[in-house]
Amino acid sequence: MARLLLLFLPGLVAISAVHGIFMDKLASKKLCADDECVYTISLARAQEDYNAPDCRFINVKQGQQIYVYSKLVKEHEAGEFWAGSVYGDPHEDEMGTVGYFPRNVVEEQHVYQEATKEVPTTDIDFFCE
Repeated sequence: MARLLLLFLPGLVAISAVHGIFMDKLASKKLCADDECVYTISLARAQEDYNAPDCRFINVKQGQQIYVYSKLVKEHEAGEFWAGSVYGDPHEDEMGTVGYFPRNVVEEQHVYQEATKEVPTTDIDFFCE
């Protein structure tokens, strides 16, 4: 019995270490600079504060710079959201965290690559830890 427990213990530890929730999709497609959506599209500056309503989104403060990685394709009456990470004060909690924010709270400052690749979103795009 002890040997059986030792065989399953690592699996139980791994399962308990993984936590999170899959949230509703905001869109079924996104625009990226490449097929894997790993390259930065642009650098934007927040024109106003935005408080994230849930874990899919990031908080931004007016004046902060945000690296943009993808742009969700607007569907029906949904808002227009981009995915990115805040760049700025290293003491800020949100720095380096990737999440969504409304397109209308930022202004693009510099475009590195055009977002011309339309790819489907996946459940992991809306996963929250």
